[in-house]
Amino acid sequence: MNILKVNGVELAYDRFGNGNDEAIILIAGLGTQMIRWTDSFCRILAARGFHVIRFDNRDVGYSTHFSHCPTLDFNALATALMSGQIPEIPYTLNDMANDAIGLLDALSIERAHFIGRSMGGMIAQIAASEYPERVLSLTSFMSSSGNPALPQTDPDVMAMMTKPAPNPFDNEAGFLAHSLSFAKRIAGTGYPFEEDAYRALIMEEAQRAYDPGSVGRQIAAIAVSGDRRPLLGTIKVPTLVIHGVDDPLFVPVCGEDTASAIPGAELMLVDGMGHDLPHQLYKVVVDRIEQMARRN
Repeated sequence: MNILKVNGVELAYDRFGNGNDEAIILIAGLGTQMIRWTDSFCRILAARGFHVIRFDNRDVGYSTHFSHCPTLDFNALATALMSGQIPEIPYTLNDMANDAIGLLDALSIERAHFIGRSMGGMIAQIAASEYPERVLSLTSFMSSSGNPALPQTDPDVMAMMTKPAPNPFDNEAGFLAHSLSFAKRIAGTGYPFEEDAYRALIMEEAQRAYDPGSVGRQIAAIAVSGDRRPLLGTIKVPTLVIHGVDDPLFVPVCGEDTASAIPGAELMLVDGMGHDLPHQLYKVVVDRIEQMARRN
């Protein structure tokens, strides 16, 4: 694990594979850390001839946190947005896209394939639109377009996601019960829920950096990004949209809408997959990513 000063923040990152190969940058989702892109997934990509970079987004993991900022007031945020105002927030998805580009700059990498999951897919979409000369291809994974007409997340899922969890260092059992319940709720039906692996991942993230306020700050960044379809319509690079048929956080029509907004995008709907990436799907997903990336 390494750290670089980028775009006014410190970003923690890892690399896999040969630095002379075409680069892939992996962008994590809401409140999660780079280790959600598992070592084994990164190694499979690297074995296909890619230089793989994963990193902690700002406000998570070993990257710079914004814990000094006021606690997010969801009601005030919603009221401001409904009245057409842009509330003051610590950072935006555009700032996070600039982080990814800045990391490439710091690593002297001219262009890369961008792969983002969930919120990371939104960040990758913005990068592909705003920095077309830096993006070789785009994979938007379990993400959405920001279209306000799309179905909203089920209220129970949103409540589980935003409900404060017990502090893992004061109440580890309660923290794990809360986190595992949410992970099970958003997982798909086609693959076994491997509780031991999730438990280990959840605790590893907590031990790397526990910051319960970061999820709210990143939700705010998503909320103010609005409808990205005008940006998506400008994307020219080869694009793959991957979405789980069982995804309850962003239902499948969110992936369909994203693909329809990007000229020439390919849509890959995966039966039995929810808002996660089971290891049983690593190979089939990498196959499609490699096929699409080699089109460039």
